[in-house]
Amino acid sequence: MVEVQFRFRDDEAVNDPAVTVDAFTEQSNATAVRIEPGDDARALLPYLDQLALVEVNFPAWTDGRGYSSARILREAGYTGEIRAVGDVVIDMLSHLKRCGFDAFAPEHPLNPTDAQNAFERWDNVYQATADGRKPIWALRHQS
Repeated sequence: MVEVQFRFRDDEAVNDPAVTVDAFTEQSNATAVRIEPGDDARALLPYLDQLALVEVNFPAWTDGRGYSSARILREAGYTGEIRAVGDVVIDMLSHLKRCGFDAFAPEHPLNPTDAQNAFERWDNVYQATADGRKPIWALRHQS
């Protein structure tokens, strides 16, 4: 297991071993699951209330399918930990957080100062996403 380097949750970190999506749907008694590229996050929707952790693997930073997995889970109401694991790089951090990731376990440790700068890079955003920030157009039209 790769160590979590950044976590934006107040609850206790989940350290249960994550099983594959296929293994989870066949046994469904695990509390942690790992989504690989090509897995359909929607297969987990009936089980969201029993999952404490969803790890999403990024085997290469150029593979963006994991962003959609997190967004699908958050939009379905999942409130547990979504952890980005694998080839997670600085340029991904802000976007991952906006899609609903709240924990990060990069394969290779990231510079904490660079990571903090990445998380705080943009004050204003254009789209509403899982991070709850209002898009700039909505702020502009507040009364």
